[in-house]
Amino acid sequence: MRNAPGLINSFDIDGVIYMGKYGGVFPGPHDIIITGRSKEEEPETSAMLLSKGISNKVYMNPTPFDNKSREDSGRHKGRTLFYLEQTGMRFGIHFEDDPVQAEIIRKMMPHINVVLLQHELVEKENVRHEFVEAC
Repeated sequence: MRNAPGLINSFDIDGVIYMGKYGGVFPGPHDIIITGRSKEEEPETSAMLLSKGISNKVYMNPTPFDNKSREDSGRHKGRTLFYLEQTGMRFGIHFEDDPVQAEIIRKMMPHINVVLLQHELVEKENVRHEFVEAC
């Protein structure tokens, strides 16, 4: 299914694109990724996305890993969506799995549809992600 002309979607990683041993929900070629993962997690995040054939633009959370929270990640996503709209992007849907972050994004950007994927397949709290390429 396609968006109206000029609209793109944004995707969280953990719980949306990455669902542990499951495939997840993948972005289209023009969509973007806004993750709560810290910038210091970029190498393993990029490797994991590339292993799934995903090369979309990724906006990482600038907050250091040890200082970030679910609320901080939600504010990062809302601020990023706001900034990108100021540059001319238009969003149809943001795909999210964390209800705390979804609510923050809805409050900050009420005109963007936030689709909440509800499941318990991955941890919602701040956890380190290691990527080991399959042989």
